[in-house]
Amino acid sequence: MLLPPALHALTDDGRRLFLTRVARLFAYGFLSVVLVLYLVRTGMSEERIGLLLTLTLLGDTAVSLWLTTSADRFGRRRTLVAGSALMVLAGVVFALTDDFALLLVAATLGVISPSGNEVGPFLPVEQAALSEIVAAGERTRVFAWYNLVGSFATATGALAGGVLTQALQDVGVAPMTSYRAVVVGYAAMGLLLGAMFARLSPGVETRAGSGAPAAARLGLHRSSGVVLRLAGLFALDAFGGGFVVQSIVAYWFHVRFGVAPALLGGIFFGANVLAGVSVLLAARVAARIGLVNTMVFTHLPSNVLLLLVPLMPTLPLAITVLLLRFSISQMDVPTRQSYTMAVVSPDERSAAAGIAGVARTTGAALAPVFTGPMLATPALLGLPFVVAGLLKIVYDLALYRGFRSLREQDAGAPPGRPVDPA
Repeated sequence: MLLPPALHALTDDGRRLFLTRVARLFAYGFLSVVLVLYLVRTGMSEERIGLLLTLTLLGDTAVSLWLTTSADRFGRRRTLVAGSALMVLAGVVFALTDDFALLLVAATLGVISPSGNEVGPFLPVEQAALSEIVAAGERTRVFAWYNLVGSFATATGALAGGVLTQALQDVGVAPMTSYRAVVVGYAAMGLLLGAMFARLSPGVETRAGSGAPAAARLGLHRSSGVVLRLAGLFALDAFGGGFVVQSIVAYWFHVRFGVAPALLGGIFFGANVLAGVSVLLAARVAARIGLVNTMVFTHLPSNVLLLLVPLMPTLPLAITVLLLRFSISQMDVPTRQSYTMAVVSPDERSAAAGIAGVARTTGAALAPVFTGPMLATPALLGLPFVVAGLLKIVYDLALYRGFRSLREQDAGAPPGRPVDPA
């Protein structure tokens, strides 16, 4: 099998983690295109949908914080299997009932992705495992490919979800039933994911004697200040992004321009493919200008483009601006992940990635409850894009000011060494 140079040294477990990333992100993309449309068909109001999406992400935050900060003690493989079980739980309940109370319970306790992006305990645990099996100088490049396959999987899932629902409706299946078929498929993908995680070897677990000191709080010790500062900024960025999660953007295109499910799937297929390609460029850019500069200088223009989407008068122009935005919007992702791994001690990586991920989920969780009323008001339909763009620009500026000169804390190098941009 022909692999990029950065992936040649991956172990069998490393390759399995890439495959689980593909399966998971396919499922997230598969569901996200039709999730809000499905909930609307159940008779749920936009305000209730916003509340449900918020509780979905808040519940994920609590579960993920508990699982990721105890993953090294409980076992990484067990943590990943448990996350898969929660994914199945959410999918099954969403497929079987339209009762709002039951959906709230499933959304709060289960794992479901309204955005098509990562939720649950999976990403932090996988990042920590990958950081142990690749050299520091290759970490950003491996993370870039890891994000690339995820973006392609999300894109393919979004396309498949849109095409499947459209095909079912074209042969006379009721819209509600066609959307429910996607939800059932999501639950099935959770079962597959659990089986794949169960086949990981003990090599993915924390090395003996490398755990954090007993006095560590949330799995952190010397790097707690840095992690909490980063987490606060990541929460702000995610809060902005929560106003424009993929399912909400799909709904905006449907209401604003009457876009059918198949075309929605095509739009987000293209968007996620462009996002995936962009992450490969991130490693090259970071090698020249550094991790923080890459995060900020690629993210700022993407947020300006986000502001412009609702101002476009026609569907082709709106799609074009959205695709341009996605072509650079994800270059900060592998650099952000690599930077987080670089500025903490190796025995803090699972916890640091988990806390950073939980901070992002928390920020994203707060936004939909505000977005619901905006979507319910025709005059405010485009406001989520504006709020999201402005908040994310504030994040970029604050990140640059606070971290442009931060040097590596402990990544196997003497104190004071700059963070390796590769």
